[in-house]
Amino acid sequence: MLAFQVLCQPAPGGMVRPPEGSTVHRDLAYVADGHPRQKLDLYLPKEGTHLPLIINIHGGAFKMGSKEVGVPVEYLARGYAVASINYRLSQHAIFPAQLEDCKAAVRWLRAHAAEYRLDPDRFAAWGSSAGGHLAAMLGTTGDIKEFDVGAHLDQSSRVQAVVDYFGPTDFLQMDAHRLAGGQLHDPADSPESLLIGGALQENRAKAERANPITYVSQDDPPFLICHGDADPLVPHHQSELLTAALKAAGVPVTFYTVKGAGHGRFNDPKVAELTERFLAGHLKPVIGQR
Repeated sequence: MLAFQVLCQPAPGGMVRPPEGSTVHRDLAYVADGHPRQKLDLYLPKEGTHLPLIINIHGGAFKMGSKEVGVPVEYLARGYAVASINYRLSQHAIFPAQLEDCKAAVRWLRAHAAEYRLDPDRFAAWGSSAGGHLAAMLGTTGDIKEFDVGAHLDQSSRVQAVVDYFGPTDFLQMDAHRLAGGQLHDPADSPESLLIGGALQENRAKAERANPITYVSQDDPPFLICHGDADPLVPHHQSELLTAALKAAGVPVTFYTVKGAGHGRFNDPKVAELTERFLAGHLKPVIGQR
């Protein structure tokens, strides 16, 4: 475990650089004596108590990626804490290991909320692509106990808001709605097939178990979903499906289509505006409350 004060030096190796005066706790093990991937980095602003927390879940097709990249550290200056988590990849373990890891991280963060000045009642999950899928899974399985394994089971793995950028949902429908020339998902070597441990169409029950729509219920937290309509990797239709399921259950959801955009790297400023407004609306306290 490494904690240090940020002194506004250049960020090494492409790692994000938090605002000056922030504290970063690196490689906190959220599973004791666990897999090397079962660690998180926690970014804390210089001041504040009962901090709302953004839990960043990286993408990478479930088989690559790292907690050091793409962390929304700009939110520290707005009064948020940010946790960025690693999780076991598909070459380490098949689903539901990835969701179990995310839930273990949430429970660990709640168990240590007082130590790190966090408000355990204001956690948001935010992810892109594979990370968006896991954020959505956290959002819809808050009432599903089978994925809570390990320590801190007295703590809830629920989150209070979800930001899902172009995450896959129903793996079984991805190829039916892919763009011409887009990535194939049904083959056994696709990211989604590797995640569940077999070719999608030959393992439909496993694919359905990894679908956040399977678990949608009325008490799920509010969602913000953003997706480009020219995404060649995760069809835009995937987010349409999740949005429809959430609306049908009465869950508050905002769905924004980024016109002409592919798989992330959005240039549309509306995405950042919506995200900031969404998080402020659902995580920030009422003035004078705290």
